[in-house]
Amino acid sequence: MPILSLEGVGKDYLAEGQSVKALSGVTLEVQAGEFVALVGRSGCGKSTLLNLAGAMDFPTTGVVRIDGVCTEGLNDAGQTKLRREKIGFVFQSFQLLHTLTAIENVELPLLLAGNPRAREKARKALELVELDGLGERFPHQLSGGQMQRVAIARALVHSPRLLLADEPTGNLDTVTGSLILELLQQLTRTQQTATIMATHSAEAAAACDTLVRLRDGHIEGIVRR
Repeated sequence: MPILSLEGVGKDYLAEGQSVKALSGVTLEVQAGEFVALVGRSGCGKSTLLNLAGAMDFPTTGVVRIDGVCTEGLNDAGQTKLRREKIGFVFQSFQLLHTLTAIENVELPLLLAGNPRAREKARKALELVELDGLGERFPHQLSGGQMQRVAIARALVHSPRLLLADEPTGNLDTVTGSLILELLQQLTRTQQTATIMATHSAEAAAACDTLVRLRDGHIEGIVRR
């Protein structure tokens, strides 16, 4: 069973009283251990697809399933449970809390979920991204690459089935961005997550197993290497 399945998915928005199609007829499956790049011009539907895949939004037509769970009809509690248990998010701007140390940022999702092993799991997640020993540093004491590693550790601390990354190398220099891509490749395989990354970078897309090219809300082509 695929970790993420989209079947005939469409998404319409209202803009100034007019219906605008952000996605139309999108069908896609992503398997465990697969690293997928979403590419295309701004406005092609990449962010909308990520939002649907992360149960942050819901399709106008079609079906989205995350690890076998259909997102349609979930109430607020069901949405929160699905995201908390199945999905990890990595953002371009890191989105770390600057008043918390690295390890406190990583353990926060588990604390909110009431996990009694939050600190232990956070420490292991930092080790996974090769930041053991830096857990007591605050974000302003870390480099951009280290902050993104903390963000990845936070996304993985609850062992999600699906990892969603929105331009994760966009605020990094070329060398640091390449290291982050290598880390995402490694973690996708060793943790057997399904990883989907939206990117404008040809270099970032080249690091992925599968290239999904979007154009005007449609999938223009899929290339599996």
